[in-house]
Amino acid sequence: MFMLSCVDDLTNMGSQIQPASDKILVDTANFTLSSENYYVDSIVSRPDSMMLGSFYDLTYGTINADIFTQLQPPLDFKYPSNTTDPSFVLKADSAKVFMYFNTYFGDKNSPMEVNLYEMNKGNSFNFTEPYYSNINPSKYIDLNNKIKIGSKVFDASTASKAGVVEFNLTPSFVERFKPIFTKNYNKDNEADFQKFFNGIYITTDFGSASMLYVRGFNLKYYFHYEYTNSEKKLDTVRGNVSYPANQEVRQVNRFQHPNKEAVKIKLNSDPQINYISAPANVFTKVSVPLKKMKTRMNVGNKKLLVNRAVLKVDISDVNDSSLAQPIISTILMIKESAYTDFFKKRGLPSDTSAVVGTKAYQYNSTTKEFDFYYTFDLAKIISTEFKKSSLEDNINFILVPITQKTDGSGATTSYNQQNLMGAVKICSGKNKTKPMKIDMVYSGF
Repeated sequence: MFMLSCVDDLTNMGSQIQPASDKILVDTANFTLSSENYYVDSIVSRPDSMMLGSFYDLTYGTINADIFTQLQPPLDFKYPSNTTDPSFVLKADSAKVFMYFNTYFGDKNSPMEVNLYEMNKGNSFNFTEPYYSNINPSKYIDLNNKIKIGSKVFDASTASKAGVVEFNLTPSFVERFKPIFTKNYNKDNEADFQKFFNGIYITTDFGSASMLYVRGFNLKYYFHYEYTNSEKKLDTVRGNVSYPANQEVRQVNRFQHPNKEAVKIKLNSDPQINYISAPANVFTKVSVPLKKMKTRMNVGNKKLLVNRAVLKVDISDVNDSSLAQPIISTILMIKESAYTDFFKKRGLPSDTSAVVGTKAYQYNSTTKEFDFYYTFDLAKIISTEFKKSSLEDNINFILVPITQKTDGSGATTSYNQQNLMGAVKICSGKNKTKPMKIDMVYSGF
């Protein structure tokens, strides 16, 4: 008995010696957040893949998508010439634009008419300047004197078999392009080509049920020349040169939502649900009650440490059989104050301004189904805000659908706003069954 008593005393010795003021406090708390739909007029257009066409969705309304693109001249290329041979003749034959696309969205059998117009206002794009998806065509095209250089009617089913659509360009365009015969473009003067030919505007004139996911364009200019061969006979040689829309020039994807006001009224009618729809349509704004949180997490005179702060955003429509658009996979939760500059200046998420959440799921033993959700770890952001001398009552975040670009090693190099079709319905802060809330673990020491 004597020995047992000694052991008990030794086991509790640390807590008996430690003053109450030195004990580490660990506790949990959760906070329901407020949220609302956040409507956007545009996004920064840096598309990896572009959309072309028109589509009507029962929930999100109509979206129209068209494309502006520059062309890159072949650098250090010279068209054949022989000024010493009077029989030599260089002639333009034809020109074609090849539009390549990966896949399509919507009704594959719905016909669409695609028209190509020359950007004829004398304005072209600056490679380093950000351009937005609500770009005004009148700055680049004389709408009263549009110059159509090509047109074609087709459907996605027929075109997707080859993955390319060919547009025969007009004879007047072929003639218009002839001055390039006498030009030699290089890195020093390639801007001269953009002044000569500002670019192409690609749009659809009818069709409202399908979208093409376009990956690029290439203009081929066909020519031939004649010369007297060694046998004193007139010979003909044919060739072509490519003017691609590559990574060296700019493409801008323009989006319009013509019935947005009616869509707003419809989406705002249900306070339990928030919406995120890409591209350039509606996001979600989330308000985090900073002052209320810090007051609740009272640790007296101890130093407050946020160990965990996870926001779970539940998806409400994953099993909706009427859902037309694919569910968004990756969302950036970014401070509203940092939102504009982040995408304009090609930012990367930091622990103090933005966090990335990806779609995840877990099995629900009650419903016998999978629950889908996004999670965001806000511990670092909240800790940084708590340290500020002047604490705001609330801090607002925007939930933005994004795509990530990676390098050869898999490291993320940039985050762009999602440029392709996608949508998701999420449970709001007012949702009766799964309200948007943040779970906290904190300590004081």
